[in-house]
Amino acid sequence: MKFVKGMDLSTLLELERCGAKYYDNGEERDLLAIMKSYDVDTIRIRLWNDPWSETGESYGAGENDLKTSLEIAKRVTAAGFGVLLNFHYSDFWADPGKQIKPKAWADYGVKELEQAVYDYTLESMQTFLDAGVNITMVQVGNELSNGLLWPEGKVPNYDNIATFVNAGIRAVRKADAAIPVMIHLDNGGNNALYREWFDNFTKRGEDFEIIGLSYYPFWHGSLQMLNDNMNDIAERYGKDLVIAEVSMGYTMEDYKNYEKLSDEERKGYATRPALVEKIEYPMTKQGQYDFMEDFLNRISHIKGGKGKGFFYWEPAWIPVPGSGWATPASLKYMNDPGPCGNEWANQALFDYDGNALPTLALIRDFKPEV
Repeated sequence: MKFVKGMDLSTLLELERCGAKYYDNGEERDLLAIMKSYDVDTIRIRLWNDPWSETGESYGAGENDLKTSLEIAKRVTAAGFGVLLNFHYSDFWADPGKQIKPKAWADYGVKELEQAVYDYTLESMQTFLDAGVNITMVQVGNELSNGLLWPEGKVPNYDNIATFVNAGIRAVRKADAAIPVMIHLDNGGNNALYREWFDNFTKRGEDFEIIGLSYYPFWHGSLQMLNDNMNDIAERYGKDLVIAEVSMGYTMEDYKNYEKLSDEERKGYATRPALVEKIEYPMTKQGQYDFMEDFLNRISHIKGGKGKGFFYWEPAWIPVPGSGWATPASLKYMNDPGPCGNEWANQALFDYDGNALPTLALIRDFKPEV
């Protein structure tokens, strides 16, 4: 596969609805047009089963149910991009700290969950493909480091984890056997995690094409740790490797005046310097640029040519009133204390006013060695 330059734009419709505007060299432009002009080729879109409360309250964070994600995917396809469809198998965020079964599946046992994953994946895939969406990659689960569909599919129950992931893979193959499948963990610098997880899965699992990694420098160790892990697992498993999520801050300036949220609604890394003390590059525009330059050079020189690209996570999630990572309804669903603001604005590839940052030009001009 060719080297992917990807972006996760799952909040696209919500941002537009909340009034976000984007500028390139001072000119207001459509976000997808800007991305196209910077040589982005693939857009990652998450899919949640039912991100609404029983009484119809939105969980927020893009409202990425089938209807919303399909609308984004159709627009992305029409604009000439490929789509990475990212199944969470939850009604809201799925990550190593939470893999909550969809409400409709809450009472299901292992066999019922296996069938539900298969049916849901196949029906969703068919809906997207029938609508003409250019699906170029499918992610079966999101950040599966601690499993999925808890408690049945929680690490160390690799038998059930494999059962559920295999059901998703079989459904993708049924829909279109030519579309490559990604299995995605977080903590890209943690080699022991990847060895344990994939050693267990490959004994039990269906075949797949891509190992996806999340790498955030404020959580996941040094770039050298990422480099070493990727080189090891490239040799160990022989799969293509894609960084499914990456970002780097460009400022430590507080964006309270931009997001216009009350203090109790805010949740920003810009206000928590302790998180970034060990990062190799400063959280400045130049620091973001230098980090991404180092990152791109490293992932494009993995052993065997197995480093096949990246997806920058939510690069357009600038601070606009009404767009946050959660709502009161979703906090209740996750049993999370909150708050609900935008904690990502200082990680974006646009400044708080929506102006394209220099890192986009770096991405445009980067040419991986063939």
